Amino acid sequence: MNIALILSGGIGSRIDSAVPKQYIKVGNKPIIVYCMEQLFLHPQIDKVQIAADSIWREEISRWIPKEERQKKFQGFSDPGQNRQLSVFYALKEIRKYAKDSDYVLIHDAARPLLSKEQISACFDGIVGHEGVLPILHLKDTLYLSKDGIHISSLLNRAEIVAGQAPEVFQLGAYYRANQRLLPDKILEINGSAEPAVMAGMDIAVISGEERNFKITTKADLERFSRIIEDRKD
Repeated sequence: MNIALILSGGIGSRIDSAVPKQYIKVGNKPIIVYCMEQLFLHPQIDKVQIAADSIWREEISRWIPKEERQKKFQGFSDPGQNRQLSVFYALKEIRKYAKDSDYVLIHDAARPLLSKEQISACFDGIVGHEGVLPILHLKDTLYLSKDGIHISSLLNRAEIVAGQAPEVFQLGAYYRANQRLLPDKILEINGSAEPAVMAGMDIAVISGEERNFKITTKADLERFSRIIEDRKD
């Protein structure tokens, strides 16, 4: 069984908005709905879990098509103190109805340009592995600055990649990898794949998509708005 976990507990502190960024409307629908549509309708996804604050759950439920709400939507889980705690709390809920051999796909509600092809590539890429991570190769020359003032060394651009979402992991192994980091180290985690790498899990990489960016700043929001406007033309 494949379970999609949508992370929607963030507050969007870097965007000056009355509501968290994932609930801002662009093109007459909230940002979260764009990735929800892809995940709920994808044929390889069996169940969907959403990590979200309780005050948004009623509205989120209304945004899920009735048929999919009854067929795939499994429930909500509480957001944590940071992104990875939100993941861990959701994993605990997911393990109540899924097996350790099942797979969990983790995606941010603030990455609305997720494609059907990228989801399929993730599930294809995890075969024979314990996890899969979409990556982008970097184009700029990279340097290391240990003090933030001087250049310490030149880095090998060919060996450095940028990780994206969605990531897919084998549920049991990934749950245990996160559990080992409780109670404090998990608060230092910034990316979903970090606990898996730290635990020595077998993580494969596949090509990501540059357009699958995360909305973090006002500039990101404006970029996404332009993309949606262009679709109408």
